Amino acid sequence: MRTRVGIIGAGPAGLLLALLLRRSGIDAVVLERRSRSHCESRVRAGVLEQGTADTLAAAGAGERMLAEGHVHQGIELRFGGAGHRIAFEDLVPGRAITVYGQQEVVKDLIAANLAAGVEIRFEADDVAVHGIDGAPHLTFGGERLDCDFIAGCDGFHGVSRASVPPERLRVFAKTYPFAWLGVLADVAPSAAELIYAASERGFSLHSMRSDRVSRFYLQVPPETRPEDWTHEAIWAELKARHETVPGFTLRTGPVRAVDVAAMRSFVVEPMRFGRLFLAGDAAHIVPPTGAKGLNLAVADVRVLARALEDHYRSGDDAGLDAYSAACLRRVWRVQHFSAWMTSLLHAFGPQENGEAGFDRRLQRARLEGVVRSRAQATVLAENYVGLPYEDT
Repeated sequence: MRTRVGIIGAGPAGLLLALLLRRSGIDAVVLERRSRSHCESRVRAGVLEQGTADTLAAAGAGERMLAEGHVHQGIELRFGGAGHRIAFEDLVPGRAITVYGQQEVVKDLIAANLAAGVEIRFEADDVAVHGIDGAPHLTFGGERLDCDFIAGCDGFHGVSRASVPPERLRVFAKTYPFAWLGVLADVAPSAAELIYAASERGFSLHSMRSDRVSRFYLQVPPETRPEDWTHEAIWAELKARHETVPGFTLRTGPVRAVDVAAMRSFVVEPMRFGRLFLAGDAAHIVPPTGAKGLNLAVADVRVLARALEDHYRSGDDAGLDAYSAACLRRVWRVQHFSAWMTSLLHAFGPQENGEAGFDRRLQRARLEGVVRSRAQATVLAENYVGLPYEDT
């Protein structure tokens, strides 16, 4: 087999890259080790930045998102017995977020790619990367795919980054002393917008996937397992952390799934190794507090797609040469925002005298500053709806 760009991973990054390349007349083949049904059913993030939603629509994969996604003009910060709305329509006019599940994005991208004639090989076994500094090619299931470039879009545990000699990697990482217990429930949302709740019991997030399905997160110890929590205990804790505002009642219903997500930050530098380009979670992980993982992958792919288009149209490799530096500028700004949101809302220790009590009071002062200062609220809103793209 022969193609111009071999793409590893049929997540949002790999699928969007394949579609953008196809729209520019550049052939690509996508290799994915899991089945199509697995890719289309894996529940992940559900908050799309303005730029992400615009990119999907422009690529021809946004019709269902525009019809079924929920556009939100704000979020609520809940602490100290009161709710405080961060109003996007006032602070960042014309920009918002769209709540639309990642699995739905994947479904739309798969359908758009197949309709455009892109080849996606699901259940591709034993994918391996070869020749990144000379004649790049991929092997899988006894077959060989020769290509000009390889795009590693296969996530944190994929083969792409693992194929790079360790001495060529610079790794920056941070692990937080807690995790998130994720809960997917068949119950209508209890609020029209996302609620970020900070309390002495720990952080909690009320989100949604549709008019009938809600998504919740609870700050829990890092060693927590899903089976440690009964459904009754989950609802009791969610109520304790969210029903802190007069008149608010949390709706409950059947729990569909429970999972635990580690809270960590991770960046690898550079993001290019010869003919291999890393994108999305293969190159960086952010804590989910700022809802940036999928959105950061889309930003990477935009840069890479444009650089490849310049290469094939005019032989201009400036974009390819600048890919890593261009992406990392945004990556570190997003890492900063995600770490700031995490430190702003999570309980890092007991409310007591001494150093721990001092830090908790500083945290409360920071929260008060965000909701009382228009300038600070604007910074949060600008980052939450998504920073402008450098390539536009």
